[in-house]
Amino acid sequence: MSILVDQDSRILVQGITGKEGLFHAQQMLTFGTKVVAGVTPGKGGEWVLDGKVPVFDSVRMGVEVTGADTSVIFVPAKHAMDAILEAEAAGISVIICITEGIPIHDMMRVRSYLDNSQTRLIGPNSPGVLSPKQAKAGIIPGNIAIQGNIGVVSRSGTLTYEIVYALKHLGLGISTCVGIGGDPVIGTSFTDILEIFEADPFTEKVIMIGEIGGTEEEVAAEFIASQMTKPVYAYIAGETAPGDKRMGHAGAIIEYGIGSASTKTESLHDAGVIIAHHPEEIPQMIMKSLGLVGSDIDQ
Repeated sequence: MSILVDQDSRILVQGITGKEGLFHAQQMLTFGTKVVAGVTPGKGGEWVLDGKVPVFDSVRMGVEVTGADTSVIFVPAKHAMDAILEAEAAGISVIICITEGIPIHDMMRVRSYLDNSQTRLIGPNSPGVLSPKQAKAGIIPGNIAIQGNIGVVSRSGTLTYEIVYALKHLGLGISTCVGIGGDPVIGTSFTDILEIFEADPFTEKVIMIGEIGGTEEEVAAEFIASQMTKPVYAYIAGETAPGDKRMGHAGAIIEYGIGSASTKTESLHDAGVIIAHHPEEIPQMIMKSLGLVGSDIDQ
């Protein structure tokens, strides 16, 4: 019914006393997620959200007292590397980093360290993970989706919201929506999530939302062609983007002819992926595959 987080996940929020951390911790609680602890150094012993969530000085203390196993990070970029490494050292199994603008050299150090760890990092610059009726960890609105069997993995938060909301209006639900993040160096790739969806018995179809920059989508295409048995639908943002100009996310830049939407789309199409040229086409394509509506969309 979900991947990465579920109704038993115990969430710890790093940076919970900040404006963003406090607001989204409340949204997670309202959704029904088990937010069991917060961490802000120097504010240990306080309680937030009407006395529902204790605040600790360190992640290790929060884990020892509450049994937290998942962390959502809302700390400033200059402190994010330390926050990620602190969570890993405390035994957190899934770290979801919402923070954007983390220096690339900091993330390279994080990746080097986590490559030898059992901890999974989602992000940075991620909107989080949402599994309807299970858990919401991050900033994805909880009311845009219903439970179903479609897995969603994306580099773009806004496009994800648009597509998932359109699915809901057609009565199509998702198993889990994962925002892997739009920075140049991230902890979990498209391929990593596709592999989990392929093994998940509650996911029958997958939507992949990519964008210009990097080679993540081309690598994912190779995995899809050789390993995926479930149908994959994809949309790549940035068909008209100029070269050598960053578009939105830090990682969304075409450099030296690498990372264009056309090359990504071609690789995915050759791997058997059903390609949409506009995000609103994807729900209609899925409806057509189910025989529920007619469509003249060019696939």
